[in-house]
Amino acid sequence: MNTFSLAPLFRSSIGFDRFNDLFETAMSADAVAYPPYNVVKKGDDEYRIEIAAAGMTEQELEISVEKDVLTIASARREAQNETQYLHRGIAQRAFKLSFRLADYIEVQNAVLSNGLLSVELVRRIPESAKPRRIAVNGSNVTPIAKAA
Repeated sequence: MNTFSLAPLFRSSIGFDRFNDLFETAMSADAVAYPPYNVVKKGDDEYRIEIAAAGMTEQELEISVEKDVLTIASARREAQNETQYLHRGIAQRAFKLSFRLADYIEVQNAVLSNGLLSVELVRRIPESAKPRRIAVNGSNVTPIAKAA
């Protein structure tokens, strides 16, 4: 009997609840092995992506958001020097990671510290998109309190 893991669905999406889009992404995209990364849920509306960026500088990393897709890339190229390695276990090649962002997810900031790139994300839902309660036969419109 085969088991079906949902783990691939959460590798490339942040804050998504739309399974149709997640299934399409999981079925069409190959799993990325380099560089290793974590996706952390810090709270109901806060996320962090942690990427292993050993030996990289801020100038070698590029972070952009276009049409709700967060792209993190490195322009680093293998150095063409005369160093002879007996074993090279620390990869330092170029990479490109893409994450599909859900509605209202914004990149807050990015920090490179001790070889770890941390990209902070937050969900900011505008008042116009929040659920509201409308009184019957009245003109009172009140926000619906978020359940704790």
